[in-house]
Amino acid sequence: KSQSRKVRPTDQAGKVRNANIRCKICLEMLVHIVCWKYKADTTDEQRDDHIAKLRALPELIRNIESFEVGTDVLHLARSFDTGLVAKYPDRAALDFYNDHPEHQKVVALGREIAEKVVSVDFEI
Repeated sequence: KSQSRKVRPTDQAGKVRNANIRCKICLEMLVHIVCWKYKADTTDEQRDDHIAKLRALPELIRNIESFEVGTDVLHLARSFDTGLVAKYPDRAALDFYNDHPEHQKVVALGREIAEKVVSVDFEI
């Protein structure tokens, strides 16, 4: 069965052109997004520790294509405090990440200090 994903051909300046071209030999990439709304009593030190442990995961877990962690800059009523956007080459890589013991340690910490955690995973 052939699967495809969007490729992003670039011109000589490196700019993306016609991002809708499909490549039949490539698999879909998976994007993993997670947001944390910390409890009111979560300290700055706990937040910083959580973020540092999140940022360390790509060094500990293989097959992560990209991994970004940041804090909210708008501070709107609907905003979450910290967000993560990661890309994986396929479902097996995302499953490996999700099940990895080092990831599970950071999951436990996030659940302990957050009042709410939301996530979405989708193909690109």
